[in-house]
Amino acid sequence: MAYSQQNFIAKDYKTDNIINDILIEEEAPSNIALVKYWGKYIGQLPMNPSISFTLNKSKTITKARIKPKENKSETIDFKLFFEGKHKPDFEPKIRTFFKSIFRFVPFIQDFYFEFDSKNTFPHSSGIASSASAFAALAKIIVSLEKQLINDEKSIDFWHKKASFLARLGSGSASRSIERPVTIWGEMNTFEGSSKFYAVKPDFEIHPVFNNYQDSIVLVEEGQKKVPSSVGHKLMNTHPYKDRRKFMADENTYFMLKALKNGDLKNFINIVEKEALNLHALMMTSEPNYILMQPETLNIIQKIREFRKKTDSNVCFTLDAGANVHVLYPENEKQKVFNFLKSITDKKIIRDYI
Repeated sequence: MAYSQQNFIAKDYKTDNIINDILIEEEAPSNIALVKYWGKYIGQLPMNPSISFTLNKSKTITKARIKPKENKSETIDFKLFFEGKHKPDFEPKIRTFFKSIFRFVPFIQDFYFEFDSKNTFPHSSGIASSASAFAALAKIIVSLEKQLINDEKSIDFWHKKASFLARLGSGSASRSIERPVTIWGEMNTFEGSSKFYAVKPDFEIHPVFNNYQDSIVLVEEGQKKVPSSVGHKLMNTHPYKDRRKFMADENTYFMLKALKNGDLKNFINIVEKEALNLHALMMTSEPNYILMQPETLNIIQKIREFRKKTDSNVCFTLDAGANVHVLYPENEKQKVFNFLKSITDKKIIRDYI
């Protein structure tokens, strides 16, 4: 079922009868985009559709202690801890998030929140921590809403509302609610698609993609030199903006066909084309910038040589950074990992769908 923004405005909730603290723990995985989201409109709406694999081990786990306020106020009060330590530097982003979702969950002003988060992967390691972090927060808010209303709503509704709220914190977070594949953005060829939340494909993914491996080679650890938010803004005046939108729509359509049919040849072609196209957009924006490093290019070349020599189905993708996500079927798990260890001394995080 498709939902509009109006469907997600919380109604008929009761907060006055909440006396005790509410404890909620939620977790959300990161994801790796196969077709990239790049460029957005006001309201955190994507310029183009995107599709991603949901990771398994790389996730954010967030505990929330939610206390009813004795004296109601219009402010949204909270504290954020990361691995047990208060992190006031992170709080402005959370405050902005709460302001953006307030219209849809106005009951949040009736509570005081204490969040304590941790990641199962290193911070700033090339894994989308904002996606998993905001998805976990959105799931907590949705879990709270469930306790405040009497209305019996479907699991599908709650998944989509969580994705809708997560999107307002980080666009890619919309794709971190469900598994194993999610699509975000409107497509003419997919009736259930939406720019407001991510959805699962309306078919079973081919078994060849079960437990598909993602080994992340950490070429460059730490914060990116140019935040993704800057890159998204530069798409507004990018000379290739219209062509990019057309390509992404086409690539998403063919990626869905490949995922349904188990077509690894086309899967590899689209994944690598999308990764290079993303970085080409950065290098042709105004101002332009380069996030790939020499080691990034070296690993890409070695992957292509290895694939040609061994008839492997390994391929690469990149997010908006220098690190390389190496994707391959589970039946090539040991062979490809041994290959990666032989070509780089960089740290490698092993994950799978």
